[in-house]
Amino acid sequence: MKAAFGLWNTKMDKKKILVVDDSSSMRQMLSYTLKLGGYDTIDAVDGEDAFTKLEGDNFDMIITDLNMPKLDGIEFIKKTRGSAKGKFIPIVMLTTESQQERKMQGKAAGATGWIVKPFKPEQLISVVKKVLGC
Repeated sequence: MKAAFGLWNTKMDKKKILVVDDSSSMRQMLSYTLKLGGYDTIDAVDGEDAFTKLEGDNFDMIITDLNMPKLDGIEFIKKTRGSAKGKFIPIVMLTTESQQERKMQGKAAGATGWIVKPFKPEQLISVVKKVLGC
């Protein structure tokens, strides 16, 4: 599968990505795809869990869902952008919502990019590589 996409990260220094989604199957699919791409992942079940993990670890990138309990994706991004540790980490929204208004809310909150579910593995890896500059 790796060779088929021709997009996979072969660098020895693995980038760590925080995957935030309230759906366990979506977290598993994201983590699996990213690990095949050569990235390390840590999962979070919602925005509150993600913020706690962000404060306790270092991440190169965050991929977050929009609609989650406790702290949704927009509020999580705002909170992250307000913290010293998360101010400059690239954050990509991955959601089923594709309305321009929601995208603008994400951008205003500090999202770096937006991917609409369902995603193709090669599309995800391509966006991650572009955002991380590798």
